[in-house]
Amino acid sequence: MKLLRFSTGGAARYGLLEGAEVVALPAETMAEAMACTDANGPRYRLSAITLLNPLPDARLFCIGLNYPKPHPLGGEVKGPANVSYFIKHQAALVGPGQALRLPGVSDQFDYECELAVVIGRGGHRIAEADAMEHVGGYTILNDGSVRDWQAHSVTAGKNFFESGSIGPWVVTSDEVSDWQDLTLRTRLNGRVVQDSKAGAMFFGIPALIAYLSTITPLVPGDVIATGSPEGTGATQKPPRFLRSGDALEFEVDAVGVLRNSVG
Repeated sequence: MKLLRFSTGGAARYGLLEGAEVVALPAETMAEAMACTDANGPRYRLSAITLLNPLPDARLFCIGLNYPKPHPLGGEVKGPANVSYFIKHQAALVGPGQALRLPGVSDQFDYECELAVVIGRGGHRIAEADAMEHVGGYTILNDGSVRDWQAHSVTAGKNFFESGSIGPWVVTSDEVSDWQDLTLRTRLNGRVVQDSKAGAMFFGIPALIAYLSTITPLVPGDVIATGSPEGTGATQKPPRFLRSGDALEFEVDAVGVLRNSVG
């Protein structure tokens, strides 16, 4: 299933995508939508609604240094001894179709396409062998990054207002047979700049869930952004940072395409 959040007539609600139509669900959160069995609500044409951030209340756990690649701040990313993660604030994200906001104080604005895991069943100290049972679905997260401010601290560089994006919806886990075989792609103005299998991660999804749930209980609706592969703007030769008018497409097999412009 593809579960989404949308607006029509000024009201935000959750829905189920069925072909070219969206069925409204009696849900107040994405966690409720994932558990919903009542799909008999009003129907709307997909072309007549506005897609929104599907997970506006989620905690956002973002994984760094999780693919082999040149590091955006210099050097090479090699297999780290431990998981590296940081927290992203919801204010740093926009939804599908919305414009990313230029930082204003930097010209080193970058993109990062990531497969994002949505927790469906909560837990504390989840064993790696049991971790996939806690996955409710998947979405796409663009971990927008301001590289010179990232040199101040990861939190600073990763949390500029409306610098990243998420969506377009949540695909339930039953529609993904093997997450490792999913391909992540980013197109900048139609040119492919990122192209990698999710299986190239140093720490796979089960390891990430086990690690994070050791620190804090995970709850339904939590999001784990699993890291971004090679091809970000900072590692292009010469570097290619985002500019006003750029068009971005972030694609993950079986999930869909998240499209954003740069304002």
